[in-house]
Amino acid sequence: MSVESRIFEICTAFFFLCAIVYGVLSHEVVGIACLTLTGGLSLIIGTYFRFVSRRLEGRPEDNPDAEVSDGAGDMGFFSPGSYWPIGLAAGATMVAVSIAYFMVWAIVISVVVLLFMIGGLLFEYHLPPSH
Repeated sequence: MSVESRIFEICTAFFFLCAIVYGVLSHEVVGIACLTLTGGLSLIIGTYFRFVSRRLEGRPEDNPDAEVSDGAGDMGFFSPGSYWPIGLAAGATMVAVSIAYFMVWAIVISVVVLLFMIGGLLFEYHLPPSH
């Protein structure tokens, strides 16, 4: 995960540099705070990736001399045909619209629908087969 941590470290430096330049040119407190907090969040993610990369064995992405064939192989299991992501998107949309219009009854219903869809996606292959 060295590549990912390097990307976030570069983003962190960019955001802090932008905050300094923005502060010098505009003297606006809100923009300076937003850019500084963005740099801080990027620093947190980059630091996390740096700590995780120390515990993992080297990946082909981290080796500059790696070949494309070094990354070949099984990448994991991906569901060939699942309808749960569509329901998950619909549930998330319902939550967002309910919050936007602040309809408390709709927020409650949409959160229940969203949790049901998350559970369905999570346990899709962990349920016993139906006969």
